[in-house]
Amino acid sequence: MELEAKKDIELEKNRKAVIFNLRSLMRITKKFLIETLSIKEGTDIQGTIESIKRDMVFRGITVWILIASIFIASIGLNINSIPVIIGAMLISPLIGPILGIGLTVGTNDWSLLLRSLKNFGIAIAIGLIVSIIYFLISPFKEASPELIARTSPTILDVLIAIFGGIAGIIAGSRREKTNVIPVVAIATALMPPLCTAGYGIATAQYSFFFGAFYLFFINSVFIALSTLIVVRYLHFPKHQFIDHAKEKRFKRYIFIFIIIIILPSAQIFMNVIQETRFYTTAHKYINEQLIFENSEIINQKVVHNDTLSTIDIYLIGDELSIYQIDDLNNRLNDYGLNANGNYLKRNFLSFTDSTVLRVHQASNSTDTLFSKLDYLSNNLSKDIKTGILEDIYKKNEENIRFKDEQIAFLENELVKIKKDSVPIYLLSKEIKIHFPKITKFGYSKTIETTLDGDIDTLSTFFIQWNGYAWKAQRKEQKEILEKWLKVRLEIDTLRVMEY
Repeated sequence: MELEAKKDIELEKNRKAVIFNLRSLMRITKKFLIETLSIKEGTDIQGTIESIKRDMVFRGITVWILIASIFIASIGLNINSIPVIIGAMLISPLIGPILGIGLTVGTNDWSLLLRSLKNFGIAIAIGLIVSIIYFLISPFKEASPELIARTSPTILDVLIAIFGGIAGIIAGSRREKTNVIPVVAIATALMPPLCTAGYGIATAQYSFFFGAFYLFFINSVFIALSTLIVVRYLHFPKHQFIDHAKEKRFKRYIFIFIIIIILPSAQIFMNVIQETRFYTTAHKYINEQLIFENSEIINQKVVHNDTLSTIDIYLIGDELSIYQIDDLNNRLNDYGLNANGNYLKRNFLSFTDSTVLRVHQASNSTDTLFSKLDYLSNNLSKDIKTGILEDIYKKNEENIRFKDEQIAFLENELVKIKKDSVPIYLLSKEIKIHFPKITKFGYSKTIETTLDGDIDTLSTFFIQWNGYAWKAQRKEQKEILEKWLKVRLEIDTLRVMEY
């Protein structure tokens, strides 16, 4: 019994020691995290308030800097230049009044809030007017990828704005300023959507305007919200509400407003996810199921829609039977490309209500091809036919030009070959008649170079005499042979050498 009692006492001591060690570890960890993650140390509250108040005013120089940055951003969007867009965002003062709104709401300074909203409205008006003017006079009216990218805000843009706003206000509240503010201006991308909204008005494409302005509005609201949260966390001095019930009601309004702003972006984000999943699955279906022995897919077109999506394939070769096409359409269900009326699947699992596979094919007979051409000729509009003819003409013209260049090149090469070639067989017979004491001759192109690097190519003939030719005779005959070869072969420079 005493032994068991000692064991119990020992276990209890060990248990208390473990608990003590765990609590010590938690205290140390908590202290480490507080010291590491704390943003209160080094905060310059008064300096931050004065800085934001100064930067939120749009007057004089600030207005002209904003106009310049709007023009630069509009040009960058128009010509699809990312470096130019980034440069415009770096010099833009647009984030000033947005931080001002977050500060004034966080400190309950309603008189200053009205000034912030006024300056924010001035900045928006200037941005829209300047971008509209630019896009009205710009000769480039086509929407670039950079413009299109600013028309579909998602929940991810909300997150970017939140964390960008947090980084901005934390950096701005330090006694020692950093270069985070320009980076925040780039990350939250306030300028491009505002300019895209101006493009939408200038070109009467109001889907561009609403999508881009909604993105700009999201960025602005959540930068201000992040500023509000950090201001409250850092305990900036507040102007107290006289009526606490009114303060609570105001906070409730802010919360409801934030939810209303988030919902459309969340829906757009879900639509983007569904669309991406649909295209991935549709291409997987095509690669795995649309494989034929005697037919080949020459083109494919996949179009996503919430209700009815389509997969068009264009075949050449043997025609597929109607049974094969029906079977391929049934296989769409295996890939989740049809909801089949299932409400749960349609709303949470599937990418679209229904998908249809449409097969475009024609037999290889000449009559069928001509009938298709006649049909197209009769049904295509004049503009489309003109465009097709222009494309055909341009392609033919390019092909002819390319072939002419090839012919000219080959002719030049042929001339060079003719110049370099020597009729050895005929020369051997002629030399045998005119120079009977020559028993053997050869020909080659020799390359000579000096020590200075000068290079020359010479036609060289090698001859061998029989034993009955005297030295004086060989020298004379050699000179005659050299002159005769120059005339015979029409070569200005050549030389004759003996073996």
